[in-house]
Amino acid sequence: MKISIGSDHHGVNIRQKLTQLMTRLGHQVLEHGPKEEKPEPVDYPDVAGEVSREVSKGTADRGVLICGTGIGMCIAANKFHGIRAATIADELTAEISRRHNDLNVLCLSGDLLSEHNAEQILKVWLDAAFDDGRHQRRIEKISAFENP
Repeated sequence: MKISIGSDHHGVNIRQKLTQLMTRLGHQVLEHGPKEEKPEPVDYPDVAGEVSREVSKGTADRGVLICGTGIGMCIAANKFHGIRAATIADELTAEISRRHNDLNVLCLSGDLLSEHNAEQILKVWLDAAFDDGRHQRRIEKISAFENP
């Protein structure tokens, strides 16, 4: 799977760890955001736009975004056509977000999650499949909001 990942200055360390994990798991990773550990502040909407554009256009299958709380990235990501982003803080919600909502952009907190927790959430999210069926009908209704 091709996964686009990005962070602002709050998520550099976790982003780098998650990039390493996804690479070890055999995924192709497109990385966005500051490279150094203690960078100057970065505006999260800029990074959210880079990742969300790639997922929206199909140049990436899924996206992962990390900022202080994950909330700002989530708000920005959901402005893009075809993006279904949510801020996730536990493994159960990560699984359900994929199974029921076909979540294609995972938003994480760089300040509130440990690297271990973020890795566990990511693994569950990557492994969970969309259940389709009745959930597909609901996804189609949500998608219709993008085309008033």
